[in-house]
Amino acid sequence: MDILKKLGFIAFLGLAIINTGQSQDYKTIQDAFEKSYLYEYSGDYSKAIDGLKTVYSEESYEINLRLGWLTYLAGFFTESTAYYQKAIELKPLSIESKFGYVYPASALGNWEQVKKQYNDILQIDDQNTIANYRLGSIYYGNEDYTTALKYFEKIVNLYPFDYDGLIMYAWTNLNLGKFREAEVLFNKVLMNTPNDESALQGLELIK
Repeated sequence: MDILKKLGFIAFLGLAIINTGQSQDYKTIQDAFEKSYLYEYSGDYSKAIDGLKTVYSEESYEINLRLGWLTYLAGFFTESTAYYQKAIELKPLSIESKFGYVYPASALGNWEQVKKQYNDILQIDDQNTIANYRLGSIYYGNEDYTTALKYFEKIVNLYPFDYDGLIMYAWTNLNLGKFREAEVLFNKVLMNTPNDESALQGLELIK
C-alpha cells in the first residue's frame, strides 16, 4: 500500500470510528428520551427525569428543554426555571424555551419574569398572538387597561373574528369608557358565538 493510499485509509477509518461513536451516542440519548415520554405518560416524572439525567449535557438544548418541562410537572419549579434558562442561553432566539420558562415562573408567582419572557418573545416575533394575549391579560388583571388595550388591539388586527381577542378587546374598551367601540365589539362576539354570556353582560352594562 503506497503512502497516499495508506493515509487515505487511516483517514477513512478514523471517520468511521467517529461516526460510529456519534451514532451510538445519539441512540443512547434517543432511548433516554423515549423512556422519558413513557414515564411521563404514566405519571412517573421522577423516573423520566432520572433517565434523562444519565445522558445530561449542559450543551444540549433539547435535554435542558425536556428537563425543564419534566421538573415543572414534578413540582420542582426552581430547578425547572434553571433548565429553561440554560435552554434560552443555548438558543437565544428560541420561542418555545421562553414559553416553557413561563410555566414554573408563574407557579412561583414571579410575574416580572413572566412578563419578561413574553416581551422577549415579542422582540423576536411581534405578531405572536399567544404572547400578546397573555401580556394583555396580565395587564388587564392588574387593571392597567391602557396597556392591555394595545396587546388585544394587535390580536384583533391580526385575527378580526377571533373570539378570545374580540371579547377581551371589548371588555378593555368598556373599562376605558369607550362605550361605542365596546358595543360594536360585543356585537361582533355575538356573531362569532351566539348568546355568549360575557358579551351579553357587557352590552347590558352599556345600556
